[in-house]
Amino acid sequence: MEDATHDTDEEDEELVHVEECPSCGTEEVHEILSEKEVGGGADYRVRCETCSHVHLIHVRHPKAVIVQFTLSDGAHSSNEEIEVDEDEVIHIGDVFDHAKMLWRVQTLHLKQEQSVRYADPVLIVSAWAVRCDLVRIKVTMTRGEDSASSIIESDPDTVFSCGTIIEHEGEKWRIRAIHTGIGRTLTGRREAAEIRRLFLHPPPVPRNRRWQRD
Repeated sequence: MEDATHDTDEEDEELVHVEECPSCGTEEVHEILSEKEVGGGADYRVRCETCSHVHLIHVRHPKAVIVQFTLSDGAHSSNEEIEVDEDEVIHIGDVFDHAKMLWRVQTLHLKQEQSVRYADPVLIVSAWAVRCDLVRIKVTMTRGEDSASSIIESDPDTVFSCGTIIEHEGEKWRIRAIHTGIGRTLTGRREAAEIRRLFLHPPPVPRNRRWQRD
């Protein structure tokens, strides 16, 4: 049988509270003596383990700030008021959860439509974010001289390749071309997040092979 004994020399990990000590003038380890809830936050009475100075630490939750966001989900956009913490700095590229969906910040504007890469929420006049957990790709389906439009929903990292056969709306189609924000290509492959439109044509009809008798 395996030895089931435990190493008694191992000590349980304990949380270490490091705060600035007003007496030492540096950050030191503190012991929490008492805690009192105050207005959504708390007051902590602590003692510095270096100089034994006892003082209070006031912890308060940041105030909520409303930021005006335009949320784009494919071709659909909506204006939403989103609540964030006052002390939170918002950056382009940040991903956040809203309405059980993930969104990525694309642009931030201050007064006079000044565009910035990051800002405090109280300074932001408007912001734009796009859905990043699901993309909707516009599709043009062409059969002869007739064309129709549709939408394909896909994970952002799904790869689509020109020339491949896919099934859409109960029919098989060949990807004739892929259009990105830069231009259209008849060859190669692209991730769904890069694609603006897929051009679909019916797949080629197999030809019957003729067998010759000897």
